Amino acid sequence: MYKESKWAKEIISMQSNDGSWGYFHSLAMPSKTPITTEQALRRLAVLGYTIKDEPVQKAISYLNDCLSGEKQTPDRREKLHDWDIFTSLMISTWIRRFTKDNDQANSIAEKWASVISFAFSSGEYNHDEYVKTYHEVLGMKPRGGRLIDFVSYYPVSLTADMYDKNTEEKVFDYILNHEGFYYFYNGVLSVLPDTFASKQASYYLAAIEILTAYKNNMNKLGFVRDWLINSRNENGKWDMGSGVNDKVYFPLSDSWRRIEIRELDCTYRIQKLLNSINT
Repeated sequence: MYKESKWAKEIISMQSNDGSWGYFHSLAMPSKTPITTEQALRRLAVLGYTIKDEPVQKAISYLNDCLSGEKQTPDRREKLHDWDIFTSLMISTWIRRFTKDNDQANSIAEKWASVISFAFSSGEYNHDEYVKTYHEVLGMKPRGGRLIDFVSYYPVSLTADMYDKNTEEKVFDYILNHEGFYYFYNGVLSVLPDTFASKQASYYLAAIEILTAYKNNMNKLGFVRDWLINSRNENGKWDMGSGVNDKVYFPLSDSWRRIEIRELDCTYRIQKLLNSINT
């Protein structure tokens, strides 16, 4: 219902002919450029765009070419991580957010899932095993930068459907009780935000939305479901307040000049999340 919004039209108007939006990386707010490719894809996904839509198809084609080495993202190579590993992780994650029908991205997802699975092979997380398998499977170069903590957006999203049921449960529990979910939320996800009508709560929901891809563990998000149900207003709807307007998750409608429109947007997002938890 938001695909024809002014926000979607503005983003699509900035898309380059090759399918990109210039620089690829940063889940943070744009700085040097109006918007990066992954920021555009995240916002379009929030607004309801899927792989069936031409702008997304163009972007995924571009990312596929970058993953295969036919093209390169224009980003400066960061020294913090092994850039090749990090780039393939980011690109594969965004491809698989829209389609699972990509052999290259699926292969990288399998590698990451095997690294994380080995880390839990003893029944609980073993960081030494994670480091060992990370080097062996991903081929990290000597002095290639620090290892990527898997409790961050990219590995968590990329590998969500790649585990056996037993391993998925261990991974899910670890994520839920980990201090921070990098790129999304600084707190522990098993602890609810103090205030529902807040930007903190909106970012908390963003992390939970990612976790709903772990279908075998939705029963463990019952506390989130109850919190949301109890946070409805007197109209039986949800309103997270004007402070959640971050141009990422909100607004969805063209304008929030009317409170009922903001209420409509918040209700749409939360009901969609509740439907995912209840499946």
